[in-house]
Amino acid sequence: MIIPFYYNSEAELFEYAKEAEGKYLYEIDKENMLENTNVKGKVGHIIEKSYFGYDINSNAEPDFADVGIELKATGFTRMKSGKLKAKERLVLNIINYTKEAERDFYTSSYWTKNARILLFFYEYLKNADGKMDAHNTQIAKVDLFEFPAEDLAIVKQDWQVIHDKIMNGEAHLISEGDTLILGACTKGANASSMREQPFSPVLAKQRAYSIKQGYMSTLVRKLITEEHLVRISSSKEIAEKSIEEVLAEKFSPYYGMTDKEIAAQESITLSSGKARVANLISAMLGIKGTDLSKIEEFEKYNIKFKTITLREDGQPKEHMSFENIDFEEYATVPFEQSSLREKFEETKWLFIIFQKNEADENVFRSIRLWNMPAAVIENELKAFYQETQRVLNEGVILEETKRGIKNNLPGAKDNPVCHLRPKGRNASDKVKMPDGQMITKQCFWLDKKYLYNLIKI
Repeated sequence: MIIPFYYNSEAELFEYAKEAEGKYLYEIDKENMLENTNVKGKVGHIIEKSYFGYDINSNAEPDFADVGIELKATGFTRMKSGKLKAKERLVLNIINYTKEAERDFYTSSYWTKNARILLFFYEYLKNADGKMDAHNTQIAKVDLFEFPAEDLAIVKQDWQVIHDKIMNGEAHLISEGDTLILGACTKGANASSMREQPFSPVLAKQRAYSIKQGYMSTLVRKLITEEHLVRISSSKEIAEKSIEEVLAEKFSPYYGMTDKEIAAQESITLSSGKARVANLISAMLGIKGTDLSKIEEFEKYNIKFKTITLREDGQPKEHMSFENIDFEEYATVPFEQSSLREKFEETKWLFIIFQKNEADENVFRSIRLWNMPAAVIENELKAFYQETQRVLNEGVILEETKRGIKNNLPGAKDNPVCHLRPKGRNASDKVKMPDGQMITKQCFWLDKKYLYNLIKI
């Protein structure tokens, strides 16, 4: 029998927690939970049960209720560049839409349970079969976390966005892309995980409050590698304005200028490679030469930029490309657990919009901060994914034509929002599909007509 850890003060609790730094899970695990492959959230459960000696629970109050501290374990990974990144968002408590509608921020289930969190950070390692290498998992850092004032102001705004949707009978339209730091992520992926909401007969997906992955990555980099991230706004600006307003103020002085004029004004060399627009963006933001991933606001709010070039008539020149798709994932992973859904639920996209003039120069027109609406994710994006999955599982039909090899994967005519099309170095740049056939690498694209409706200027 494990004896619970008793403490006389918050300081004593934190001092004991810090003693776990550097320890491996197998050193902490006193109930052989590492051997139980069915333990979900294994690291957190081992810490809760074996290190602190408390039964696993889902109580509404914090784990250490007398001092108002919640306990959470969160993983990070190391990318090829060596940079650390949070493995995922930090999932908090399930949202009861009916009860939450009756509360304000400071009485909300989020705040009363998670105002202060005792965070155990561990590096997520994989073994040979691609699963978590739990026996070599080590506690890297323990921190008692509270949002600093400037971030708490954003969290309050995020909570209000979620709360307003509940109050408007739109809990079924909540999307993680609606907010910057505090999210409402889906929990469960079937009919049994649907929940009633107070002001609409429409059932809504079960969701939990969460701290978004971008913010957690920023926290990991600050606490563990003590990396310095560059800010483009002051805490006062963020408290008084939206991030979109802040960005518009930074970029608007350059509207109407060509990319060459911007480069000349900012004394930078206009490259011809992939870094061309990124270098322009950093120069316009006043941080020349800075990797955009080192901009705190971009990392913290999970903002990714994409360039849109318009023709003289205002129509986008082309569809917007993303990464090549993983056929194995598309064929086997349900849409609810797919990386595609996660990408468009969690990411805010900063569209940098240029337009060609009569001299074929790129004129900077505007920016647009956008996230895909929940209704589009649940309808057009889901329909595209499921149709792709159906075709892959039934077998892709490849047909030779005068223009090359034609296939029956979803194309531009099949969905008003998105489609697949080739994106390889050449026709020989191929990949194997689940049915064993080889096909030119296929990329996910947003349709240019859809983009036009988003950014009409």
